[in-house]
Amino acid sequence: AKNGYNEEFQGHTAFMYVNSSDYTVTCDRNEFIGRRGSIKNPSALKKQNLSGQLGAGFDPCGAIMTKFELQPGEKKEIIFLLGQGRNIEEIRSLIEHYKNAETVERALNDVKDYWSKILDMIQVKTPDPSLDLMMNNWLLYQSLVCRVWARTAFYQSSGAFGFRDQLQDMLAIVYSSPETVREHIILCAGHQFLEGDVQHWWHPPFRGVRTKISDDLLFLPYVTAGYIEITGDTSILDETVHFIEDEPLKQGESERYNIPNISDQKADIYEHCILAIDKASSFGEHGLPLIGSGDWNDGMSSVGDKGRGESIWLAWFLYTVLVRFIPICKIRGDIERAEKYEEMALHLVENIENNGWDGGWYRRAYYDDGTPLGSATSEECKIDSISQSWSVISGAGRAARVKEAMRALEHNLIDRETGVIKLLTPPFDKDAQEPGYIKGYIPGVRENGAQYTHAAAWVIMAFAGLGDGDKALELYHMINPINHTRTDKELMKYKVEPYIISADVYTNPKFMGRGGWTWYTGSASWMYRVVLESILGFKKRGDKFTIDPCISKTWNGYSISYKYKDTIYKIQIKNPQGVNRGVKALYLDGEEIHDKYVSIT
Repeated sequence: AKNGYNEEFQGHTAFMYVNSSDYTVTCDRNEFIGRRGSIKNPSALKKQNLSGQLGAGFDPCGAIMTKFELQPGEKKEIIFLLGQGRNIEEIRSLIEHYKNAETVERALNDVKDYWSKILDMIQVKTPDPSLDLMMNNWLLYQSLVCRVWARTAFYQSSGAFGFRDQLQDMLAIVYSSPETVREHIILCAGHQFLEGDVQHWWHPPFRGVRTKISDDLLFLPYVTAGYIEITGDTSILDETVHFIEDEPLKQGESERYNIPNISDQKADIYEHCILAIDKASSFGEHGLPLIGSGDWNDGMSSVGDKGRGESIWLAWFLYTVLVRFIPICKIRGDIERAEKYEEMALHLVENIENNGWDGGWYRRAYYDDGTPLGSATSEECKIDSISQSWSVISGAGRAARVKEAMRALEHNLIDRETGVIKLLTPPFDKDAQEPGYIKGYIPGVRENGAQYTHAAAWVIMAFAGLGDGDKALELYHMINPINHTRTDKELMKYKVEPYIISADVYTNPKFMGRGGWTWYTGSASWMYRVVLESILGFKKRGDKFTIDPCISKTWNGYSISYKYKDTIYKIQIKNPQGVNRGVKALYLDGEEIHDKYVSIT
């Protein structure tokens, strides 16, 4: 089969193969499913043969069927191949190579060995087996296989890179594959326009969309700073990468899909990051960053599409990027810029507290006309979780207000009966204000008032940041998909995979507790980081690591196995006093050490 409509794959051919002489095929999906059949029960499975329909003009599929008989106690191995080749000669060579059972077995073992190598880098053993199963097997697998490599899933079949999407995944992958992270940061820098904004998403190599979404570009310095902090690799800042060029978006033009030109102008990663920060530092009348045609919540596409709307969440995030990048500026000797960013960060916090506090929690944003969003005065979206959680994660919120905001979040957004953490409430529905395409989702679905698991992970991180390990672990346990599917009744309610993080879980009364999009979600990588760093407290910093847990008082201990180069570090944490946090003593090979870091050089 060939796809002549896609420029990237025009020269490639997909193929199927079975190592049997008795087989039939069809390329007609209608035949395979049948008039009275379904995806769950296709008509073809009741037949002895397929028709052999080939060629264009059908609803396309590829199906291959073989027949064989087994005597009692007999075993038979059948090899099916699905692949792609540049030409018929390459396809024949691939089939010749893999039609041998021993070759297939070796290939399968190679795959298993690869995943053992990746996943065994960090293994944990805690009092919660459901946590261990996700951490040791599924979260990292989901992030790498679906988000970074395939970039597609059953609910979002695309294959595109998202600028924000895969960058945020990198800070989970960095522990097991730092070279992947380094390469991806450099790749993303090459999708930054000369003006500093970036492609929101693109299909390789460069065909993609330019938007006015305001947070994408900040993930470049955010992840670069995180990568340097964890690996100690400052040499990435000297890597030189080109820009891309296109006409800037005009007034009233929110996005443009095309193929930009590769610019002759280049800059090192440090300058790419600085340009991103400076481009994002555009402020409205309240001294808060402009939200543009959306921030992290792409669905809030009309809050600031006239160029005046502001985002409180983006202010927290920009503050976080600034304080993480200031030390890098100082390392580079860029002292004047470091001082400028320090002053900006102070003003940001002042403006958030003066103009973002609603009286009981932090507002989410301001519309173009100055109307607050995420306020007690709002008819819909009175409170949004991410403005509250990031007041903690950023480390910038006033202590008393932060605690009050998180209490409001718990009261309004955590539904323990259903087992969800809502993104916002009430959902958008009939309000005269037009926040954007988020309002097109029915209430309680996806970003519009459902659990958006990405943001739920931030809520757990925030409670851990406040030192409430009991609540952090309770909420993690509550939204863990394994614990949504413990019984047949729960499974029929949840309806999606019990081992994969779902992007959203519905709160609409008709679909309460039902899982939404699975696989393709940044939630998996954030959940990995939340458990490893915020709860279990493992933090690598260059050539050393530290342990600073925030756990449940009921946990009497746990262990972490960390493999770095050729050394395996066996880390045992004991909690005989039943506390949430606070390291009393640290021992290395039986000897107490007084430095809170363990060297791994």
